[in-house]
Amino acid sequence: MSVNNRVVVTGLGVVAPNAITVPEFEAALRKGISGIRFEQQLADLNFGCQVAGTPQVSQEMIDEYLTPLQQRGFRASGMLYGIIAGKEAYKDAGLEVAPADHAHDQLGVIFGTGQSGGEKFREAINLIDEGKVRRLGSTSVIQTMTSGISAWLAGELGAGNMVTSNSSACATGTEALLMGYERIKYGLATQMLVGSTSDSGPYIWGGFDAMRILPTKYNDNPASASRPFAADASGFVPGSGAGALIIESLESAVSRGATIYAEILGGDINSGGQRGDGSMTAPNGDAVVNVIKSALENSCVQANEIDAINGHVTATGKDAFEVENWKKALGTTATNFPYINSFKSNIGHCLAAAGSIELVGTILQLKNQLVYGNSNIDQLHPEIAAIINEDKIPKETIEADLKTVIKASFGFGDVNACVVLQKIDG
Repeated sequence: MSVNNRVVVTGLGVVAPNAITVPEFEAALRKGISGIRFEQQLADLNFGCQVAGTPQVSQEMIDEYLTPLQQRGFRASGMLYGIIAGKEAYKDAGLEVAPADHAHDQLGVIFGTGQSGGEKFREAINLIDEGKVRRLGSTSVIQTMTSGISAWLAGELGAGNMVTSNSSACATGTEALLMGYERIKYGLATQMLVGSTSDSGPYIWGGFDAMRILPTKYNDNPASASRPFAADASGFVPGSGAGALIIESLESAVSRGATIYAEILGGDINSGGQRGDGSMTAPNGDAVVNVIKSALENSCVQANEIDAINGHVTATGKDAFEVENWKKALGTTATNFPYINSFKSNIGHCLAAAGSIELVGTILQLKNQLVYGNSNIDQLHPEIAAIINEDKIPKETIEADLKTVIKASFGFGDVNACVVLQKIDG
């Protein structure tokens, strides 16, 4: 196999706060449907922010993906989301599960998470403290280990190549895509299931509420709470879910007649080292600029070829800083700035799952030649308005001639990931 394979996306799966399946997710993004809701549990626990984006997974869907035995003692919401999204992507790609006597040695899994099984950890701690360790059940380790989701998917599908779970805060999903991309590009695998997932609930979101970086004024108006780019943005809304993609060599996709959603041209991953203006919770602007520039260089794409940006843009005080860094990296003016959007206005910030869920949405934009609208912008942040023309941040979904798009994710720990995607005609 050659050592410079072209890599394409052939399968998509998603579990998001505003939709579960890919067709429903596309419709929700296109129509600006919010998945942010009031959470009574957060109110009962005296959270300041009592709204969140929790996927509405029905028992019927759980029964479709987990057997009654697998459901016994199952408490890991993030693992559930990842299983659904991962298997949906695999099915969408038209791939067959490996037979019982051998694994697919050219299929791997890189599926990341921030942590797994918060509710299961809580149950386990209580049982252990009560001296009831034997009641933990046989799956407690699987549900709470970080690599549990990738191992579960590998077993369900019969993946015999690299199987691992990465963890890089909010950059996890985009990083997973790039890790899988490199494995295929250099001939170490033919197909990779990549993605990321994040648990729901107070044990994941509590720390952010304690940091006072979540909005508290919208508990009775959840759909308005997440306000990326807006002058009155007051913090990110916590969310959860999973996104999954099947990526493979172009040669493999063509040979089996697969649907090709997009080509991955390249990207990059870096860290600001928590130096300069970077910290554990804030990005180093120089590193953000550098990861965008190097992603373009690695993709052999000029800055003026970018038609749209799907930003990280979380509805915090750093929104304008991010837009300024995009301007520096791309060398744009207010008039030639690409379209830019953030899906977080309707799904919240899905933490470790953010990059992969947003990648699914970005690829759907490319496929459908649309830029999905940004919700909740009554007035553009004045610092952003000074950088970019307002029509480049559409409030409603618009048709657009998209050939090349870029998506980036920036995470706690001053870590960054950026990928360039291109439409394939025919």
